Amino acid sequence: MLSATEPREGDAVRTTIDIGLESAAVTALAGRLGGVAVLRPKTGEVLALAGLGYSAPQPPGSTFKIITLSAALDAGAVKATDTFPIASFATLSGVELQNASGEYCGGTLAQAFADSCNSVFAPLGAKVGAAKLVAAAERFGFNREDGIIGAPPGAIPPAGEVGDDLAVGSSAIGQGRVTSTPLRMAEVAGVIANKGILVRPTLLRGTQGARSRATTSKTAKFVNLAMRGVVAGGTGEAAALPNVIVAGKTGTAELRTTQPAPGATPDPSAPPEDPGADTDAWFVCFAPAKHPTIVVAVLLVGAGAGGASAAPAARTVLEAAFG
Repeated sequence: MLSATEPREGDAVRTTIDIGLESAAVTALAGRLGGVAVLRPKTGEVLALAGLGYSAPQPPGSTFKIITLSAALDAGAVKATDTFPIASFATLSGVELQNASGEYCGGTLAQAFADSCNSVFAPLGAKVGAAKLVAAAERFGFNREDGIIGAPPGAIPPAGEVGDDLAVGSSAIGQGRVTSTPLRMAEVAGVIANKGILVRPTLLRGTQGARSRATTSKTAKFVNLAMRGVVAGGTGEAAALPNVIVAGKTGTAELRTTQPAPGATPDPSAPPEDPGADTDAWFVCFAPAKHPTIVVAVLLVGAGAGGASAAPAARTVLEAAFG
């Protein structure tokens, strides 16, 4: 024995984790690879973390459109009243960038958001430009440590390293070299819940996370309404509750291209592939939409579409919170 000392009683530490919500988050994962993060938006208190809730960053897919929409409105690149052509793809830098399943969408800005329309938001990101898009992402907490040990920040390359319009458009829909975790995307949704204020997370009960403005209250109000449309009649209907209005955003992030190569001939002898294995499913939300008390973010790795897989998982947590 080199040394010895008498034990002393340590100070009491009160964590922010809510046992009921933590249990619901674990249940929502149902043994699948992924993560769940739950926050109290006003204070940043972390109420639950399950699985990869704060680790193993993945491309956030269309949940990043919360940032893109905010950046475009703040920069004056789009107006809330603007409308867009109905299309199945957009062409950027001479390359067709398709909607998730090749579907046609467009219409009003809010409808394009509710339908998670890449053919609207990729060109919109390119119009905003790399510098303003990256600056907006950093206001929403990307590329910034927050003091939670072992929790990497959401990452987006510096503006000068993003690339051409196609690369900027891909970043604007949460692809390219953009990565994040459920905890970070819960912070992003929390900005809208907090009327434009970013509140960094804390695990120490009774404390307040650092606050900073990420977007204007006017922009946050519009994005809040657009997120309600996602759940009321868009891609996130599976997260709806009967007596509580939920605002959310789905994400389906490609891990590799889900589109066949031009001129490719299918091999009839090859075993059938699961298309869902090529995409991460995301859903971020807050409720009640008017006066939010909870933010939930769900990631399911290789689990298909966010609306089909992650939104129902988020509903499990929301039911525990409001049931």
